Amino acid sequence: MGIKDVPGWILSLNEEDLEFIKKFVMQSGSLKKIAKIYDVSYPTVRIKLDRLIEKIKLNDDTDNEEFIQFIKKLSIDDRINLEEAKLIIEKYKQEKGDR
Repeated sequence: MGIKDVPGWILSLNEEDLEFIKKFVMQSGSLKKIAKIYDVSYPTVRIKLDRLIEKIKLNDDTDNEEFIQFIKKLSIDDRINLEEAKLIIEKYKQEKGDR
């Protein structure tokens, strides 16, 4: 799978989010096991998962916007690096959300 095939919602996640998803999958989706790993309560893990779900939904909603597609294409074509693309897209989403 190349960078162009990676869904935008994955690219929008930070390392902590990706690590949480990895642990979640490795523990067969057991929030109780995840709570033990992170040494937090079940409700705390549930809140983390709910926030992650909302982050993914938000990214899915804006992923098809023309400007975001343009920035992603610049990254895919190596005209800007991935971190710069993420920063531009995040700033765009923040600005759009303020309106």
